[in-house]
Amino acid sequence: MQKFDTIIIGGGAAGLMAAGQSAELGVKVLVLERMNRPGRKLSITGKGRCNITNTAPLAEFISQVQPNGRFLRSSFSDFFSDELIQFFNKIGVKTVIERGGRVFPESGKAVELVHSMVQWCKNIGVTIKTNVRVNQLLIEDSKIIGVQGINNENGKNEAVTYHANKVIITTGGVSYPATGSTGDGYELAKLAGHKVNPVWPSLVPLETEGLKAKSINGLELKNIKATVWIDGKKAGEDFGEMSFADFGITGPIVLSLSRLIVPALKEKKEIIFSIDLKSALDDKKLDNRLIRDFNEKGKEKFNEILTGLLPKILIPVCLQDTKIEPDKLGHQISANERKELKKWLRNFEFKVKGHRPWEEAIITAGGIDTNEVNQKTMESKLVKGLFFAGEILDLDAPTGGYNLQIAFSTAWTAAQNSD
Repeated sequence: MQKFDTIIIGGGAAGLMAAGQSAELGVKVLVLERMNRPGRKLSITGKGRCNITNTAPLAEFISQVQPNGRFLRSSFSDFFSDELIQFFNKIGVKTVIERGGRVFPESGKAVELVHSMVQWCKNIGVTIKTNVRVNQLLIEDSKIIGVQGINNENGKNEAVTYHANKVIITTGGVSYPATGSTGDGYELAKLAGHKVNPVWPSLVPLETEGLKAKSINGLELKNIKATVWIDGKKAGEDFGEMSFADFGITGPIVLSLSRLIVPALKEKKEIIFSIDLKSALDDKKLDNRLIRDFNEKGKEKFNEILTGLLPKILIPVCLQDTKIEPDKLGHQISANERKELKKWLRNFEFKVKGHRPWEEAIITAGGIDTNEVNQKTMESKLVKGLFFAGEILDLDAPTGGYNLQIAFSTAWTAAQNSD
């Protein structure tokens, strides 16, 4: 029998933080990671740069979290972005703040951050065992006493048992399953009697109908506003950057708005993704701009005038959608045609038909119902000594460092609290 004080199931962002913080309190810690090395998902986060947090104020930060950001108030009050930045500085990871309050490692390399966290854990005595998949929680009289699993190191396929009076599940969600996030934690939670709310891919690219997106594949748009309409009703909007792919649309604002869209897709609702290409101009200024262009370039063809309004690759799409003749001269454009062009610039629309697979989702929405978790300790209300942290909880937020802060803060809280 191998006995530890605390067992961490999952060696990702939350797992490594929980392990190291626990060890710093003087307890004997074991991390069980099903993959061949810890931190695989963390090492590819943020396109390999790892956006670890955001400098947004506490209230604003909480407002970004769905479905119940208030659950994090206690955890954030104890360990928030300032404390996280100080922690990384302490273990040798210098940070920089970029546009939108996003915080990154100064090196720009997520793998170096992962290495520093793993080394920190090892230096303070954490035992990390890889290639071990936990398949059962050992519970007696509603108290955790350990775990059972399979050790697959070197193809062993050997049953193993570890005992501890505290277990923290930090297995993540279902996104990027190749990195080890395969939903194992949900099954363990269910076996312990916990409710797991339906999960779906979030921060995920979207597939659109027709060939319009494919025709402008590779185009990137900046400083635009996007609005989502679900069954004819405005559901949400965002401002920033997006891009087009052969399957549809992606980029920061698309990923953020996917949180609203994916559940609606499951309910077979009609979803329109509308882009305002001239959001910096109000209607009067945009109309004046078009009048001026058509007057000053009255002898130029319509498709030539559009080069001053749109990226070149977008012009054929504009011509097709507005039905305005490309050879028509500027001074021949009617008021109705100008109105049609303005409407198109304000509402460049795509019908969303689906989303990309789990392999392309950044995070998982849904998960363990937080009503069954003590928000001050992250301990299960059903099983004493069982804790949860990170993406496994039904908490998610937009891109920008919010989700990793949730993982690190809940892990810190789980580590600090025990008998």
